[in-house]
Amino acid sequence: MQFIKTRFNYLFNSTKGLILVAIAMIAVVTAVWGMLSGPMAELGVREVVIKLLGMNIVQSEREGRIIILYHSIAMAVVAIETYMILGLLKVKPFYKSAVTALITVGYILTMVFGMGFAYFGRNWAFHGLYITGLSLIFFAGVLLCIALWPWNKEYHISDKDYAHTKSGLDLERTAFFATAVTTVISALFGAVPGSYFGNGFEVFLAENIIRIPEKTTLEYSVIGHLHIMLALICVMITLIVGRWLNFKGLLHKFAMPLMILGTIVLNLGVWGVVTPLEPIAHMIIYVGATPSMFAALLLLIWSWAKLIREGTAHIKKPNLGHKLSALVRDPLQFGPTWQMLFMNFTTSGIGIFMAIKLDEIFRVWPAREERIELTGHWHVLSAIVATIILMYYGDMLGLKGKIRQLYGWSIILLSDIAFAAVTVFEMKRLFITEAEQQPLVNGLMYAIDFGLGSLLLILAMVMVWRLVDLFKPKGRWTEEQEHELAQEVAK
Repeated sequence: MQFIKTRFNYLFNSTKGLILVAIAMIAVVTAVWGMLSGPMAELGVREVVIKLLGMNIVQSEREGRIIILYHSIAMAVVAIETYMILGLLKVKPFYKSAVTALITVGYILTMVFGMGFAYFGRNWAFHGLYITGLSLIFFAGVLLCIALWPWNKEYHISDKDYAHTKSGLDLERTAFFATAVTTVISALFGAVPGSYFGNGFEVFLAENIIRIPEKTTLEYSVIGHLHIMLALICVMITLIVGRWLNFKGLLHKFAMPLMILGTIVLNLGVWGVVTPLEPIAHMIIYVGATPSMFAALLLLIWSWAKLIREGTAHIKKPNLGHKLSALVRDPLQFGPTWQMLFMNFTTSGIGIFMAIKLDEIFRVWPAREERIELTGHWHVLSAIVATIILMYYGDMLGLKGKIRQLYGWSIILLSDIAFAAVTVFEMKRLFITEAEQQPLVNGLMYAIDFGLGSLLLILAMVMVWRLVDLFKPKGRWTEEQEHELAQEVAK
């Protein structure tokens, strides 16, 4: 009994343990349900998995299944980000314990019973527990907003290296608060349409209605919910990375007000989609996205300058080679900001180009091509966030030496191969005709499968390593638990 108790305490009462459980659950869902994808169906794997696991797959219910799958994974990602926030920022013990308990129970209920309902028969008790899980996560979000309240004088700062007002208001904490509050409000964008299911509102995938000229308010609401929640997950991971890397100095003082402004304006634009402001909502969204993206650029500039400065401190006159070597010396420190930069070539830049040339180019293409671009855009953006989380987790574990290098560079290179291939696949109609595309498409599919498959294999190896370690009486997990307890006492 003591064996189970100590390990349960580590897994559900420490930041590293909680993140480990969430990553493991996401990994299992991704690996198993990835077997149902198109490429796997062509190889015959899909049918084998369905029969082996006893899944109940009805083609007419595909949209509902996919939405529950996305929410199950997304809620686990939101939980991971919440654990990171609670570990990085000063929060009162009651709120830390309450938020952790609520969001942990919430995402587990959402994932287990949501996937059970969607893929293993229509047990409506499971659906009720799925909704209960989402509700608990929402309440955890409300409590997190209270816990982050930046106007509490206890959290005021005076350090000149960090952005703050004359009264001591911590602008970085305010940025976290603004993101948390807008996330809670934007969650309602999905909850309200969801409450109308069975009352004249039917489930749909956003990419399937892009060319319908007239959309209902609830359809606009779902589309807005999809975009803003993914954007806010990205904003939050940017703030987390900045806090982790100890972002400070002059660029920090510019970045934090920009991030706050951008987050608020971006949300106002999305919320405006279901108001009379709808005709200009996209313009407001672009205005809001610009300060947020510029703030992320300032973080990248500061981070790379720091890595170069620290890596060349022992050299009197470092040349370009020395600086580049110092920059990429630590993949887990370099990787997150590189992924943010790489994102501009695979998602942000492509998205902006598509918006500008929508009527001139993309609406001329067959609808299938535009759907491919949209779904690829959302999936790559989500996956980039996942790679950043994995790099932060590797740093949290204290990986060192060759293992750190292998782990970090494998994530960067393998994911970027897959993301680049997806981007070319999305935009292929710009430079190749449908009649000539097949050799290119085949090559891109191999690159995507290789990159993502290898990445999942590495993640599986890490999960097996952590599982084996848990069975050791004095494994790494005990050191991590003791270290975290010491940090809590120090706070």
